[in-house]
Amino acid sequence: MSEGPLYLGFDLSTQQLKAIVIQSDLSVVSSAKVDFDGDFGAKYGIKKGVQVNEAEGEVFAPVAMWLEALDLVLQRLQEANTPLNRIRGISGSCQQHGSVYWSREAEKLLAELQADEQRGKLVDQLKGAFSHPYAPNWQDHSTQAECDKFDGALGTAERLAQATGSAAHHRFTGTQIMRLRRKRPDMYASTSRISLVSSFLASLFIGSVTPMDISDVCGMNLWDIPSKTWSETLLTLAAGGSAEGAADLKSKLGEVRLDGGGSMGKISPYFVGKYGFSPDCEIAPFTGDNPATILALPLRPLDAIVSLGTSTTFLMITPVYKPDPSYHFFNHPTTPGQYMFMLCYKNGGLAREKVRDSLPAAPKDNSSAADPWETFNQHALSTPPLDVSSPETDKAKLGLYFYLPEIVPNISAGTWRYECSAADGSDLQQVNQPWPVEKDARIIVESQALSMRLRSQNLVSTSPSGTSSSSSSPLPPSLPAQPRRIYLVGGGSLNPAIARIMGDVLGGVDGVYKLDVGGNACALGGAYKAVWAFERKDETETFDELIGKRWKEEGAIRKVDEGYKRGVFEGYGNVLGAFGEMEGRVLEVARNK
Repeated sequence: MSEGPLYLGFDLSTQQLKAIVIQSDLSVVSSAKVDFDGDFGAKYGIKKGVQVNEAEGEVFAPVAMWLEALDLVLQRLQEANTPLNRIRGISGSCQQHGSVYWSREAEKLLAELQADEQRGKLVDQLKGAFSHPYAPNWQDHSTQAECDKFDGALGTAERLAQATGSAAHHRFTGTQIMRLRRKRPDMYASTSRISLVSSFLASLFIGSVTPMDISDVCGMNLWDIPSKTWSETLLTLAAGGSAEGAADLKSKLGEVRLDGGGSMGKISPYFVGKYGFSPDCEIAPFTGDNPATILALPLRPLDAIVSLGTSTTFLMITPVYKPDPSYHFFNHPTTPGQYMFMLCYKNGGLAREKVRDSLPAAPKDNSSAADPWETFNQHALSTPPLDVSSPETDKAKLGLYFYLPEIVPNISAGTWRYECSAADGSDLQQVNQPWPVEKDARIIVESQALSMRLRSQNLVSTSPSGTSSSSSSPLPPSLPAQPRRIYLVGGGSLNPAIARIMGDVLGGVDGVYKLDVGGNACALGGAYKAVWAFERKDETETFDELIGKRWKEEGAIRKVDEGYKRGVFEGYGNVLGAFGEMEGRVLEVARNK
């Protein structure tokens, strides 16, 4: 390891807080993590990182737990002999859509943070800093009434998406604020500032409430993306209908930082005294976990990332702002004029686990470390695409597996199974008797991938260059529209069966790859962001320019599937319309209310 500057990236996700330290050449020096259930489950009464009020559909996390986790993860870096004194800059990612509510004492308490044993850790010194002890989580689905009002505020859901990048969604911060203001008016009145989780974590490091990030702010249904300003109409709605309320809410939200790089300030003395950081260490803007994922590698045109974590997300970069109520657009976290296209599904890893756990148990062997996915994978790979062995006689199987109320489409919890013609998707019929559960292993992964393909097809219809991302040769004229490369990240990226099925459905001209950082992609993206923020020549040097020169493909990614398979890809295309029709039918009878 050289003696040059180091950079620290964080990922405060639903279930863990991770930290990665890297050098200027992007090589990893050290890492640590805190598992919320393992480290704090009993103390805070959480399961999978959250508490749940099922009666109202609320899902939330204790803010105090995050304070304790930050101290603990830094302690673990320290115990691993990480040279924290050499860290020049810090950035990171946090779960999107969560919101933290600061009290009127917050700024004073943040400014007075000191590494004094008598005063204790963050959780002790910031006891009075919050007007609400909990942060809503992206799985929350308590805001349907507010969503309906947001969708109608500008006339239609389409107009809301045009302005904010998305139609109204349960987890988006605008609807959450609107509900909390109504449900807890005293709490709302005593709130001085509202942070996203990303700006909350940055605020702890600086010792002052920091601005929201230009990309993360797009997950609120409050920021007008084309106008680069808060929407007065939507602020007024969320704040109760008055101009005075809108002005008060705008004050609580604060300014939005348009530059994703540069320094927001020096690190708080608390971290200098307690963990040995240099007082010259600076803090760059933190962003959301999905924007950070796209920073974990230099994406080329039409490359896609599929994040297979607790939720499942599909991400692409595009210079074209083409919003639609069925997906999300965000400002790029580092590059003005670029946008992030995103699909986000609640029923991701947790839904796949539900199917896995419903399968008959495999015979026990003598291995004490048996793969819990072994049986799932065997059934997934032994089942042919769409469970069609003979196209002439077999119907294609399609399913929706929503163990939680879904985001896109806006469907309540439930499981639905359909069959249709494998040749053209005709004769779509609901199946009255469930097929054998062994078939579900493949069909749930196909279902998730088909939804991604259905909603991204217009963005991959043409190539901006007409050439392969790995060579200058033209693409075969007969090749159907699809992503160039598909990169898998998150816990599910380790699963070979899931990788194979993703390639079957989504294609990928140059193949399907796994980022070797796997579940650390968001923290790594945050660390890369810190490198760019403090080592760029000036504001004109883009993230892709700086990181692209330093990022080494060898050892960072591994090809896990060939991607496009002629005939198989087209077979899924034959039923793509039927899949959309199935969603439409289910939406008519099971829409979230």
